[in-house]
Amino acid sequence: MSSGQATVYVVDDEVQIRTAIGSLCEETGHQVRLFASTDEFLAERLSGGPSCLVLDVRFPGTSPTGLELQRRLAVTGVPIPIVFISGHSDVRVSVEAMKRGAVEFLPKPFREQEILDAIRHGIERDRRRMEREYAVREARLRIETLTAREREIMLLMAEGLVAKQIAARLGVSEVTVKVHRARMMRKLELRSPIEVARLIDSMGREAETARTGAGQPQT
Repeated sequence: MSSGQATVYVVDDEVQIRTAIGSLCEETGHQVRLFASTDEFLAERLSGGPSCLVLDVRFPGTSPTGLELQRRLAVTGVPIPIVFISGHSDVRVSVEAMKRGAVEFLPKPFREQEILDAIRHGIERDRRRMEREYAVREARLRIETLTAREREIMLLMAEGLVAKQIAARLGVSEVTVKVHRARMMRKLELRSPIEVARLIDSMGREAETARTGAGQPQT
């Protein structure tokens, strides 16, 4: 899933720099795509695997700056990690880039190991993001197999309630709660209340979807 070959996108108007970074990345086993401007990058169809963007801050002409591209990607929901590089010492720009989630901000000239380490961190961050998103999708699919009653019990378990308390809250017998709880745990492939709580926490807002079945006919 997220364990495939990573792609590094290098956007810099200086051909020597982007080709040098590209060669380094290829030597470490990454796929590489090179661009002379942010406009060229915006026209690219990104890979579905883990990736990292190495991005210069300034570009000649009318192309968006590195910071403008960072903002645009954030607005459009493209979560690619960004390593900024710059030939100009600008504290304000570097601070803004880091506040907006950049992996690193490296002034030119930088050492080979510095850029490789930053790219590695970016790719690892993207792999973790993809793994979390995959886990949430899988959890959502499993939750969709639950009945309305099983969803209610799941959410109450996540709040720390035991079977007796859940029974009192729902107005049913403790035996009924235990039967539905066992079915719910089996469908979700979980073994303990702690795992239920972790599942709900990992889904964040997705947990609200589980509540929508509460008012439906119960089985």
